Amino acid sequence: MATGADVRDILELAGGDNDAGPISKKDIINSDKKKVKKTTETLTFKRPEGMHREVYALLYSDKKDAPPLLPSDTTQGYRTVKAKLGCKKVRPWKWMPFANPARRDGAIFHHWRRAAEEGKDYPFARFNKTVQVPVYSEQEYQMYLHDDGWTKTETDHLFDLCKRFDLRFIVIHDRYDHQQYRKRSVEDLKERYYNICGKLTKVRATTGTEPKIYIFDAGHERRRKEQLERLFNRTPEQVAEEEYLVQELRKIETRKKEREKNAQDIQKLITAADTNTEMRRAERKATKKKLPQKRETEKPAVPETAGIKFPDFKSAGVTLRSQRMKLPSSVGQKKIKAIEQILTEQGVDLNPMPTEEIVQMFNELRSDLVLLYELKQAHSNCEYEQQMLRHRYEALLKAGGGATPQGEGPSMDAQSWPSADDIKTEAKEQIIDVVGAPLTPNSRKRRESASSSSSIKKVKKP
Repeated sequence: MATGADVRDILELAGGDNDAGPISKKDIINSDKKKVKKTTETLTFKRPEGMHREVYALLYSDKKDAPPLLPSDTTQGYRTVKAKLGCKKVRPWKWMPFANPARRDGAIFHHWRRAAEEGKDYPFARFNKTVQVPVYSEQEYQMYLHDDGWTKTETDHLFDLCKRFDLRFIVIHDRYDHQQYRKRSVEDLKERYYNICGKLTKVRATTGTEPKIYIFDAGHERRRKEQLERLFNRTPEQVAEEEYLVQELRKIETRKKEREKNAQDIQKLITAADTNTEMRRAERKATKKKLPQKRETEKPAVPETAGIKFPDFKSAGVTLRSQRMKLPSSVGQKKIKAIEQILTEQGVDLNPMPTEEIVQMFNELRSDLVLLYELKQAHSNCEYEQQMLRHRYEALLKAGGGATPQGEGPSMDAQSWPSADDIKTEAKEQIIDVVGAPLTPNSRKRRESASSSSSIKKVKKP
């Protein structure tokens, strides 16, 4: 009889402590597992430095297996689970008859069903939803529902169709007996049905409660369908004309917004000019009275649009007075070039001696020049819009004058068409209305603002 040592020698297994004794069944069956366990314990690999863990996992797995060349199917992962067929008995199915409760003809059908569900109701019968159409008696009809335009037989026919077709009024109108009864529209049928439902709900309601009654507006429904029919029957010329009118309306709204914005800008400029005038007048009075401490209290708030807003140097330390003459970065290049051009034309030095008085006057001068530049731009825009409106008005006048009848006398022509003076005054009124509302300052302040904005004349050479 072979011992355990002989079998281990044949299978090339290492000898254990108890080599003697017979071989068991477990030793022969688990011999491969012992080999694998022994090899896995001896093989140890270390990931190279600088190599990421994901890259190293692509090369070899934990068991030092080579990477697969083709994807293989595994039982793990996001896969549909197959049916696990055990040793249990399969539930029996049976071919059995059934009746649909939604049908009234007593038809019997057959289908496969589990034997345990024999005798139960049809499972899809719960989807058979029907509309609850009210039922009235003869007495209720004579007392509450009588109408001269409808007979009782015609009303009964209408309610029978409503119950049959579940208030699908298009189908009801199609199946309505127009030969035996009057020809009715869909709105007439709806109006009669909902009026009866409302009256019955009101009559059958308990005392002290306010029932919710649905009111059908047949007139509104007729007008809506008529409007839709007109919209559908439009010709291509009418559709094109409507699109053109919509585009023109959008253009008019855009121009109106632009004019309102320009009017606000002009109002800001004029208000800024008036504010500068009042501020300088207050400063002159303060210098005459030699009260510099009141200058800060009497100085009104100047809006940001009033010319140039120079920065105040109030930091500690030594500063140059010429830094106060530097234009801020908010002034654009066009305005800077315009200021330099006007100063050159008037013979003013671009970099004067920065004394206290010269710095203050030079900054005020350039602020007035910027304000004058903005006012000129606004004025040119208004003139351009005025010319456009005048040309458009004259073109419309010529087009209307060409369509006038020639047989009428001059008196009729004078009554129907305005004169040239009326056209000019009306165009001016339109421009004034477009630019903005009447300004708040009076005429005296207007003259002062105009004189302050044109302060270039003060520095003009004689």
